[in-house]
Amino acid sequence: MSGYLVSDTRKVTTHRLMEMKQKGEKISMLTSYDYTMAGIVDKAGVDAILIGDSASNVMAGNQTTLPMTVEQMIYHARSVVRGVQRALVVCDMPFGSYQVNAAEGVTNAIRIMKESGCDSLKLEGGEEILDTVKRILDAGIPVMGHLGLTPQSINKFGTYAVRAKEQAEADKLMNDARLLDEVGCFGIVLEKVPAQLATEVTKQVKCPTIGIGAGSGTDGQVLVVADMLGMTQGFSPRFLRRYADLNSIITDAVGHYVGDVKSGDFPSEAEAY
Repeated sequence: MSGYLVSDTRKVTTHRLMEMKQKGEKISMLTSYDYTMAGIVDKAGVDAILIGDSASNVMAGNQTTLPMTVEQMIYHARSVVRGVQRALVVCDMPFGSYQVNAAEGVTNAIRIMKESGCDSLKLEGGEEILDTVKRILDAGIPVMGHLGLTPQSINKFGTYAVRAKEQAEADKLMNDARLLDEVGCFGIVLEKVPAQLATEVTKQVKCPTIGIGAGSGTDGQVLVVADMLGMTQGFSPRFLRRYADLNSIITDAVGHYVGDVKSGDFPSEAEAY
């Protein structure tokens, strides 16, 4: 296969995402954490690639996203950027890199952008981090917000259950979305919130919304690539649709390789020099 699976091969920018919302064109987003996967995902035509701090779970085997460091995010982001030609590349700012104060947040944001070459950053939270978001935007760095279930706050929530089912939390989420939109965020991820609320937020803000477990009323969708490809096991939330079963395919392939090595079938004479 050569070329993209989409007809428009121009580089996706934050401005183009806004155009897509205005045209009613849905935005596709997936995570990637390495050069090889990012190249495949980009070539298949995804609009945006997120270097999520979910690398903590998927790549490092941690239980939460909290252990990820700025250095680790830069490593993953730099690897992804090298494999991408078309998609907008968004990198998560990891826990602890922007919560202390705005000045430290800006310093870390600039470092991630300079050392990784990514296009933009994503931060979790609303009004509480608004000053930091403003300062990062003032530095010329595009920012995507993230509301609803914010995994960096898992110890505060104590659960990965759906957020904003109660009116007070729903009102706060709506207000946070408006604030992030007004200050200039180019997009907002809405994670595990009621579909009706996500739809209303999408109508109220000018910037695109990207849902994960937030129904079909958002401007786009994001999934963790290892989940949607069926590489991970034991994780089956309602919002996850698996598009392949790579776990079985890879296991079978490795098993056949092991068998061929053990039997002496590999390498053959044709595979030797």
